[in-house]
Amino acid sequence: MSAGVHICTASSSATAGSDCRGQVLVSGSYAGEYNAYHAAKWGVRAVVLNDAGVGHNRAGIRGLDYLERLGLAAAAADAHSCHIGDGEHMLQHGRISFVNATAAQIGCRPGQSVRECAEHLRQATMIDAPLPAISGGRRYLIHDQPGEPQVACLDAAPLLQADDAGRIVVTGSHAALFRGRPDGIVGPAVRAIFFSDAGVGLDRAGITRLPTLDERGIAAGAAAADSAPIGDSRAIYAYGVLSHVNATAAALGGRPGQRVGDFIETLVQRWKDT
Repeated sequence: MSAGVHICTASSSATAGSDCRGQVLVSGSYAGEYNAYHAAKWGVRAVVLNDAGVGHNRAGIRGLDYLERLGLAAAAADAHSCHIGDGEHMLQHGRISFVNATAAQIGCRPGQSVRECAEHLRQATMIDAPLPAISGGRRYLIHDQPGEPQVACLDAAPLLQADDAGRIVVTGSHAALFRGRPDGIVGPAVRAIFFSDAGVGLDRAGITRLPTLDERGIAAGAAAADSAPIGDSRAIYAYGVLSHVNATAAALGGRPGQRVGDFIETLVQRWKDT
C-alpha cells in the first residue's frame, strides 16, 4: 500500500501545494482546526503538525480530532523537540506528542520520532470526504474610533492586508519565522502586532519573529499559549497574557505578565490623534 507514497514537508499547511496530494505531509503549522483543514484540502494521505505547546483548551492540537472525524490519520510533534514553522526540521528532529485514533491504528504513538511516525503514515488509507466547516480564519475590526488607531484581530497572520498599515493587529498565529528565515508575512507597516508564543519551543522558535520587527520599528509581543488559545485572535486580545515582547514594545511600556488588551489600550491612548 505504501509503494509510491512519499513524505513531503512544508513550512505551513496553507503553502503545502498540490504535489502533496496522496502523500504524507509534515507541516510546520500548529495542529489547530484551521491548519488541519488547510492540510486536508490538499488531499493528503496523512499529516504531522506541531503541537504548539498544546496550550489553552488544547487549542494547539484540536485539529487531530477534526481530522479523526474524516478518518484521516494525523499526529502532532512536540514543539520542544523541533522548530514550529519548519516542516523539514520537524522531520529531522521532532518527537511525536499526540496521535489521533486513525494514526494509532497503523502504529503511530507518542514518543516516536516524526520520521518513524511518518513512515507508518505511508500505510494510511486515502480519504475522499467533504471537509467539515471550520470557525477560524476570520478578520475582525474591534476598535474604530475617530482620532485613534484602529485595532484589528486576525485569526491568522497571512490574513494581513495592505489597509492594515497603521493599525494595531492581534493575530492568532505563532510568532515563528517560516524555516527560521525572514519572510514577507508581516508586509503592511502596522504600528504593533501580537501573536501566540506557541509554547516558545525548541531554540525559542515560536517567538523568532519578534526581534525582526524591531528592525522596522514595529512593536510586537507574544501571548503565552497557556493563557489564550492559539488561533483565536479575539481571545488573545481579551485575556491573553504577554510572555515576550520585543525591544520596541518594551520601550513603549510592554512587559511580560501584562494582558495583551491592557497594553493595546495603553498604545491606543499613546497614539491618539497621531
